[in-house]
Formats: sequence, structure tokens, C-alpha cells
Amino acid sequence: MWVCPKCGREFRRNNQGHFCGQPPKTVDEYIAQQESSAQDYLNKIREIIRQNVPEAVERIAWSMPIYERNGKSLSFAACQKYISFYVGAEAIERFQADLAGFASKKSAIYLPYAKELPGELLAEIVKWCLGD
Repeated sequence: MWVCPKCGREFRRNNQGHFCGQPPKTVDEYIAQQESSAQDYLNKIREIIRQNVPEAVERIAWSMPIYERNGKSLSFAACQKYISFYVGAEAIERFQADLAGFASKKSAIYLPYAKELPGELLAEIVKWCLGD
């Protein structure tokens, strides 16, 4: 078992990525707590969601931003080298051909900081996930 030297939590994997401290209460607070290199990407994804589905309810769940509308949801989280964009397995399957340049598993698309965000594609995915 590995014990985080900052918060004292125990994990099975060495150097397990996790959040130390109090969970954020708002999405603004979540973004502000992230590394500066991630903040721009997080703000862009947030803006894509707000522009394409403005009626989506924004909140924090599982210590990360989640957007909900009509019983559907999507969320994102900052990781060390990428943003995990949780859209669900059906969305990954639906947009598989368009996601050729990005890694994805189960229900998440991994958007590396080293690549430009695919804004138009993310907008399509957001509308598909949270639309009518």
C-alpha cells in the first residue's frame, strides 16, 4: 500500500493520482485548484458546454464538475497530462471515428494538454450527450 504524504490516504498503486484536501464546492473553485497548465483547457471545455447546452445544470460531484440535463450527464477532471472527459460508452462508440487522434476507454476521452482541444467535435459530443 502507498500512503500519500500530503493527506495520509492509502492506495494500492504507488503515487496514485487523487485530490488531497477539501473537495471544491463550485466549478470555479475546482478550476482554481488545478495546475495553471490545466486551467485554460478546463475553462474552454466549460465554455463549450455552456454555449451548446446553456440549460445544463452545473455542479460538483465526486470532487469534479458534472453537467446534467434531462437525466443525462457528463463530467470532466484534470489529470497530470490530460483532461478526462467523461461522456459515457455510447458517446465514445457514436463518435469513435472522429476520436481517432485521442485515447479513450470505457466512458472517457483523454484530451492531452499537448494537443489543441477539438472544439467543434467536443461541441457535437456535448449536444449529443445532453441534448433532447
